[in-house]
Amino acid sequence: MNYGIFGGQYVPQQLKEKLGSIAQKFNELKNDKKFKDEYLYYLKHFVGRPSPLYFAERLTKYLDGAKIYLKREDLNHTGSHKINNAIGQVLLAKKLGYNHIIAETGAGQHGVATATVCALFNIRCTVFMGIEDIKRQRVNVEKMKILGAEIKEVTSGEGTLKEAVDEAFEYFTKNKDSYYLIGSAVGPYPYPEIVKYFQKIIGEETKTQIRKMEGKLPNAVIACIGGGSNSIGMFTPFIKEKVDIYGVEGAGLGLQTGQHASAIYNNTIGILHGMKTYTMQDEKGNIKDAYSISAGLDYPGIGPEHAFYHLKKRIKYDSITDKEAVNAFKLLTNLEGIIPALESSYAVAYSMKIAKNYNKEDIIVICLSGRGDKDLDNIMNYNNM
Repeated sequence: MNYGIFGGQYVPQQLKEKLGSIAQKFNELKNDKKFKDEYLYYLKHFVGRPSPLYFAERLTKYLDGAKIYLKREDLNHTGSHKINNAIGQVLLAKKLGYNHIIAETGAGQHGVATATVCALFNIRCTVFMGIEDIKRQRVNVEKMKILGAEIKEVTSGEGTLKEAVDEAFEYFTKNKDSYYLIGSAVGPYPYPEIVKYFQKIIGEETKTQIRKMEGKLPNAVIACIGGGSNSIGMFTPFIKEKVDIYGVEGAGLGLQTGQHASAIYNNTIGILHGMKTYTMQDEKGNIKDAYSISAGLDYPGIGPEHAFYHLKKRIKYDSITDKEAVNAFKLLTNLEGIIPALESSYAVAYSMKIAKNYNKEDIIVICLSGRGDKDLDNIMNYNNM
């Protein structure tokens, strides 16, 4: 499937055949009531959904603008939105007869979610993770190991999320018994569609909850974007509504420094991990290294559906610097007693910029994609720099 000029399958022929069988089974199962009921059963009884929609009263007063609500994906089992997709894709892989799940991870949350679900269903699990991210996310690495996952350290390039995806795709292509459980809305078709399908529960719940609490839809929704899974999950149910939508990438040390992770700002279309999308690349078409203090945003591209919505100007994409995100991390922690993931902090920081653009009876919902216990060492190191 293409999203306008974006998306597609830019992969070797042998992988196209494997992806074709995955796409066929997915398209069968997504309309199968028994499969959906099984998926929703685990979301309710294992993950703990629906996740709460929380009115951040003190943050609202501090910002002195629109009412701020937080969609609390941090309260899911394993601490982020990633578990929604991991449950769904492992159920899909089981239906396809796979007995080995592989995954990539940057911040570690997708790796932990995948290892957790594989433990639940007694399936072999291998997680590819860059050596730099292993240093940054040591707590999550230990969790994955305790859950029984094998960790494949990736030392090529910068040793971050891009390289982890590279090696996972190479393994996926060469090993017929492996199912690649991609964690974000990226990659060749059908992966962006699969991830969106299993993450749209975020936005669906939000619509129901905010109507019950406020009697209307929000004026705006905000989510951070690396590849874009929590954001596409939040945004999809609001695309056809009269709601402002903001996607926030990592501006790193500042867009003008070149040390950032904003593929939209780079504004160059290329091929990355089997998809056509906006990428960070040089004048020769070589993919450049992204930079963000947040391992989950440290990715030199963006999901193809996000690229499509940017081109169509349906969603406003912007970016937040490391400094702004760290300040938002501290602010939310101090005002609300909620320690957000660094990734989520970029969305919180963006709400701080736009809250006064709205009236006090208007509503902004932030997707709080994960919790921040994994980031405490990173924050402390940043404070000491």
